[in-house]
Amino acid sequence: MADPHALDLDALRRWWSSALPALDGEIEAHKFSGGQSNPTYAIHIAGTPRYVLRKKPPGVLLPSAHAVEREYRVTDALKDSAVPVARPLALCEDASVIGTPFFVMDYVAGRNFWDARLPGMDLAERKAIYQEMNRSLAALHAVDPEAVGLAEFGRPGDYFGRQVARWTKQYRATQTSRIEAMERLIDWLPANNPGRAESRIVHGDFRNDNMIFDECEPKVRAILDWELSTLGDPLADLAQHMMAWRVPHEGYRGLADVDLAALGIPSEAWYLESYCERRGIPVPPPETWAYALAFATFRNAAIRQGVFRRALDGNASSDVAARHGALAADIAGLGWQIASADRDAKLTAQNS
Repeated sequence: MADPHALDLDALRRWWSSALPALDGEIEAHKFSGGQSNPTYAIHIAGTPRYVLRKKPPGVLLPSAHAVEREYRVTDALKDSAVPVARPLALCEDASVIGTPFFVMDYVAGRNFWDARLPGMDLAERKAIYQEMNRSLAALHAVDPEAVGLAEFGRPGDYFGRQVARWTKQYRATQTSRIEAMERLIDWLPANNPGRAESRIVHGDFRNDNMIFDECEPKVRAILDWELSTLGDPLADLAQHMMAWRVPHEGYRGLADVDLAALGIPSEAWYLESYCERRGIPVPPPETWAYALAFATFRNAAIRQGVFRRALDGNASSDVAARHGALAADIAGLGWQIASADRDAKLTAQNS
């Protein structure tokens, strides 16, 4: 059977010659391994640096999913800011060229850490890497969307309410069986919305493996994978990132079952406080933080369910996508545990 992710290099070169004539030449493409969403390729052209092509996957896709156009727009807006991104070069929205829309960006050399435990490093190195991730996310949330031309990149206000509705719809569109914890979260999240109004550029999937670090220093050279970015509540972005402290290593590459102190990795409380200190904002109340974490797990479960459904439909970007069905149920269960603990704490406070 033909590889559904193979590129038509002749068609790509014809487009490339027109869009990027200064970089013209024979093209070689090699797909990066890993990742569940938008297929990504290293592009080699003789006599030039390497480039990266990122495209939508083949097949029928959910509305607004796999938004490479948004990735291009946000990175283009941030390319001259304090937020490190791979500089975008050109966007092609014509699906007839290689089958789906795509964009091309600079290749950024460096280190990529898939394991949040950062094996092979000493305590000081791990602490420095985590401090740098913390600094980078705070820097993103410090950007004024209007100042970089992204004032209309999303709708302001009630981010949690809109996102719960959106991911509920996405989950229903890809649902394959009933997950009881998801049903409970679908009821609990709208009823407990904290009603926050802050609106900033949010990445949507900020984590260690979506960053390229300098080859020698604990410095982020590029934040990758912006397809879920929008204007929204930065606390949701932080909770998505810090969900790693609540999930185990097995299946999720998390930190919940890791001896953080022995590895030099900051605690959840320290990391949250450091972020708030960098941004000059108060630490959120426990109930607000619990809501943000419950939302993050709900959203993650909905995304994993979508990956699983694409695997069943035969157009997922990775062979491991089929594992995400069981993980969707597990992560939803964790979300309901967080929500239940918050609910029980409120009932105890009311009755005391």
